Amino acid sequence: MSVISVSRLKKYFRVFKRKEGLLPTLKSLVKRPFETVKAVDDISFNIEEGELVGFIGPNGAGKTTTLKCLSGLLYPSEGKVRVLNYEPFKRDSRYLKQISLVMGQKNQLWWDLPSVESFRLNKEIYDLSENEYQKNLKELSELLDVGDLGKVPVRQLSLGQRMKMELIAALIHHPKVLFLDEPTIGLDIVMQKKMRDFIANYNRIHKATIILTSHYMADVKELAKRVIIIDRGRLIYDGNLVNLGRKYADHKVITAHFEKAVNGENFKHLGKIKTVNEKSLVLTVPKSKAISIATDLLNNYRIRDFDIEEPELEDIISIIFSHKTS
Repeated sequence: MSVISVSRLKKYFRVFKRKEGLLPTLKSLVKRPFETVKAVDDISFNIEEGELVGFIGPNGAGKTTTLKCLSGLLYPSEGKVRVLNYEPFKRDSRYLKQISLVMGQKNQLWWDLPSVESFRLNKEIYDLSENEYQKNLKELSELLDVGDLGKVPVRQLSLGQRMKMELIAALIHHPKVLFLDEPTIGLDIVMQKKMRDFIANYNRIHKATIILTSHYMADVKELAKRVIIIDRGRLIYDGNLVNLGRKYADHKVITAHFEKAVNGENFKHLGKIKTVNEKSLVLTVPKSKAISIATDLLNNYRIRDFDIEEPELEDIISIIFSHKTS
């Protein structure tokens, strides 16, 4: 049985809209103009225990709305949602004690108090024994390498330090299902890497089922084997990350390192040159011509290293969304 089961989920909102000016304003006092926004529009998927799935989409695609439906914060307009065999919107306490929702732009810590005070509060909320609490706190503190930061008032912490404290607060009860909404947003490259390492370790150690949304494709590439892509509330891809490029990319990237210096002008007819210097070349070529162009290069130049790859994930995602909006 799937840990997360979503069947034909829809979440629509009625949004008040009117034109600018005095007359439309006066008219709206009598009859308010509304339109229906389809934040999530008939999506279905299943996620098994221990899976870590990347949930991708542009701003306004419906990612956060979906996570809020899964965590019980929003009631679906239509469809069926079950997580750990519970219906999230019923807000059963037994269910809420087994999940956690972490939103990179929101915080649950008391701003003027040390983080450990919020940890203590969550201990009571989740009915943890003192032994469980201390064990979980020690494990999470070591995984995140926070030292004594829990004793420092939250307002004195850096963004990266605060996000570590937020994760400890959210995971102190060792949830079975974790919804991560932009957990690395605003962090520098070093801190992003530390966060990714932590998430991977937590998933491995506790076999937690995790849905991760992120605009940083490095998060998705390093953590998720499977991705779900939505746009304008509709699901457009659900499958292996490796197969994403094969399905949507219209080009390949050829990298060649030469024995001798070459002239970049000689390669313009082959494709789009991404980078070139005296002894190396990175070339974007149509997928259908990749083999013939590679053969041409290998036959006509002395090459010491050569590679043909799928485009970067960022490029593939751009291709998908540009096609959807064109």
